[in-house]
Amino acid sequence: MQGPSALVAFAAMGSRNKRPMLIAIGGLLAMAAGVGVGRFVYTPILPPMVEALSLSKSQAGLIASANFVGYLAGALLAAMRLAGSRRAWLLGALAVNTVCLAAMGLTTSMPVFLALRLMAGIVSAFILVLSSALVLERLAASRRSALSAVHFAGVGIGIAVSAALIPMFSEWRMMWFAGAVVTAIAGIAVAFLIDPDPAPIEVARETTPRTISGKFATLLAAYGLFGFGYVITATFIVAITRGSGEIASLEPYIWLLFGLSAAPSVALWARLGARWGTLQAFAVASVLEAIGVAAGAVWVTPLGIVVSSVLVGGTFMGLTALGLVAARQSGSGDPRGRLALMTASFGVGQILGPLFAGYVYDHIGGFTLPLLAASLALLAAGALAITSSVTLRRPA
Repeated sequence: MQGPSALVAFAAMGSRNKRPMLIAIGGLLAMAAGVGVGRFVYTPILPPMVEALSLSKSQAGLIASANFVGYLAGALLAAMRLAGSRRAWLLGALAVNTVCLAAMGLTTSMPVFLALRLMAGIVSAFILVLSSALVLERLAASRRSALSAVHFAGVGIGIAVSAALIPMFSEWRMMWFAGAVVTAIAGIAVAFLIDPDPAPIEVARETTPRTISGKFATLLAAYGLFGFGYVITATFIVAITRGSGEIASLEPYIWLLFGLSAAPSVALWARLGARWGTLQAFAVASVLEAIGVAAGAVWVTPLGIVVSSVLVGGTFMGLTALGLVAARQSGSGDPRGRLALMTASFGVGQILGPLFAGYVYDHIGGFTLPLLAASLALLAAGALAITSSVTLRRPA
């Protein structure tokens, strides 16, 4: 009589053990749809879109920056009080994300492009913040926090999926529609994988620190320089590849490689941060990313662009996470104010990057100068992180 009971108990235990992984996969799909595709699919679509519509590089950079302005605004809004279920907000943001992607293929108006990418940036930030809050909270409650690496891998997976999908289409409108279909499917899956909140959860209002220490100000500057340093490559690497005869044949693969490099990077840099110290790992990752960005400027060969893709793809999400971890470690009490300031600093950097690169390209031609400036910004970010490390290091 005990045999069937034992089997039932074993099956129930197996179901409980599987549930955290399913939640983590739900988070992965949300991050893939909202950030990997919703935020970054513009990069592989940019070259054919520019050619078809005769856009200048300044206009292309402006469209990218509109998305980053929205991301900044969305991140700050998502940190404030939200009435109702966080899951409902998440699913709503995923739906709006899909609509924005599809609508990009229905217009040729520059003001509409800007409005759509602005809105897409807002909901992308909502998706990142809310999915992370839901998934990480539930994984912690299940004592499976290590599965957070699965959740954060969604950004790289989304980039890789879009990189594999976009080359299947020759017309830029169809590329946007294909991205919308992928995010719609992912959103439906998220609705099944992430259960409703057991009860409405009220989140306290966001507060910002009344005073900012010199060391935290240094960290803020480092994070802003990182935002500026990574985003020019992340926005224009496919356009750079397409426009260089010797490496143009790599266009279908370079963004795929970027995404595949990003997928495991958070887990890797989190482990290195635990071993070396958060800001020491941030500094090392900044230097590696600076090398990758510079490679795209001065080593325009097949090997050089591959090195650029791997180093930038393999560090930008790790740096994002390490910077926020350092902000949490930099003071006591509710850390959301510090996280909001970090998000703002990062947001300003990544808004300025595409604007600067597009302006320089249109006036002097080429991305060499913007990329070298971005590389120097990353080296400065690493130096500032080391400057902050003594004070901001986690106490023993």
